[in-house]
Amino acid sequence: MIPGARLVMLGRQGAGKGTQCVRLSRHYVVPHISTGDILRAAVREATEFGKKAKAIMDAGELVPDDIMVGIVDERLTRDDTRSRGFILDGFPRTVGQASALLDITQPRGIDMVVNLEVPRDVVLVRLASRRVCTDCGAKYSTERPP
Repeated sequence: MIPGARLVMLGRQGAGKGTQCVRLSRHYVVPHISTGDILRAAVREATEFGKKAKAIMDAGELVPDDIMVGIVDERLTRDDTRSRGFILDGFPRTVGQASALLDITQPRGIDMVVNLEVPRDVVLVRLASRRVCTDCGAKYSTERPP
């Protein structure tokens, strides 16, 4: 069996983080943890940090680092991430979050961080052609390959 992994995938929106995370998640047999998904789940499940995040989001503000770190920490303590690992999609986004992530993941730490660098004009085309299913959240592209 392929050993697990503890990976972080970074890059701007539209760079392909989600696509690569899904592929790597299947390869390493670890959960793909998207910060947007776990934020929505924490709010839906009314966790301690989810309640705080909801109040902030309802006020139209951005969720601060300490709450996002708390939500990620809650998720990384679940059984499915402890033994084999995880792939974090889009977290950390700030130096403070990165520092907190190093603390959260001790003693094993992170195996690798990948930063997908994609030119701005390419991601703009990708984002403009992106469609999301309102029922299941699946993403599709109307962009035609070259």
